[in-house]
Amino acid sequence: MNARNLLQLLILAALWGASFLFIRVGVTDFGVAPLMALRVGIGAVFLAIVLVVRRPLHQSATILRTHGFPLLVVGIVNSAAPFCLFAYAELTLSAGVTSVINATTPLWGALVGFLWLRDRLSALRTAGLVIGFLGVLMLVWDQIAAPNGSAATPLSTALAAAAALGATLLYGIAANFTKRRLTGVDALTVATGTMTGATIVLLPLAVIYWPAAPISLHVWGAVIALGVACTGVAYMLFFHLISVVGPARTITVTFVIPVFGILWGALFLGETVSLGMLEGCGVILVGTALATGVIKRLPWTGARRADT
Repeated sequence: MNARNLLQLLILAALWGASFLFIRVGVTDFGVAPLMALRVGIGAVFLAIVLVVRRPLHQSATILRTHGFPLLVVGIVNSAAPFCLFAYAELTLSAGVTSVINATTPLWGALVGFLWLRDRLSALRTAGLVIGFLGVLMLVWDQIAAPNGSAATPLSTALAAAAALGATLLYGIAANFTKRRLTGVDALTVATGTMTGATIVLLPLAVIYWPAAPISLHVWGAVIALGVACTGVAYMLFFHLISVVGPARTITVTFVIPVFGILWGALFLGETVSLGMLEGCGVILVGTALATGVIKRLPWTGARRADT
């Protein structure tokens, strides 16, 4: 990975880390379904424009029509449902904490791949799963024990954390479903099709639950940034990196997103960063590194064969 690719990876992490900030800003005024419908709708329009510019319309339409059902499924499981779960979680949890829980996505991906696709899990990767989820327990306990003066109860905090974990579980399922049903379909088409499917699903809910009170320009700005920058531009950058440096290196963005999620929350929302939160984040990232094979062997194993 050269310096340019590394910079692009950091920009992607900054954008996805900022998504938790913008969700936190917008969810109280808009509500869960309208906010997420706007996010995927704006992202879908942006990606559709790029798709039309890059290739003939009839070619894209044929691909989308041929793979319509799996694209709709991934749109629901990878965008509509998890986005709503994260938005619900951020009614209680801070942007920083939610971004840390998001780092468990590769853990679920590895576990679902093992249970569904029979992907091999070594002893080291299994240990990573256990360590990662212990980190989540540490993080949630820290939030329950010290809710930072908010009105959150232990039950509401636990439910919010469960919703965020449910979102990352859906990401893991979607990744494995995509591997099974959409292999060979180019990434831009997958992104456009899934965002369009998510928009179709969430649009009726957005109409039903559209807020009665007027929305401030400040909140509208956060929503537009969420849709254009954190969804449309971020997905474009993500798939570009997959094409030039490969999925294994691109997935390392997972380790950097919490850094930006915590940073943006502290800088722009005044969120408190506790020692327990940082400890939980560290444990989750170590577990994720082991479970995804980023750490292939332990230092004290010397020159023995890597445990992958």
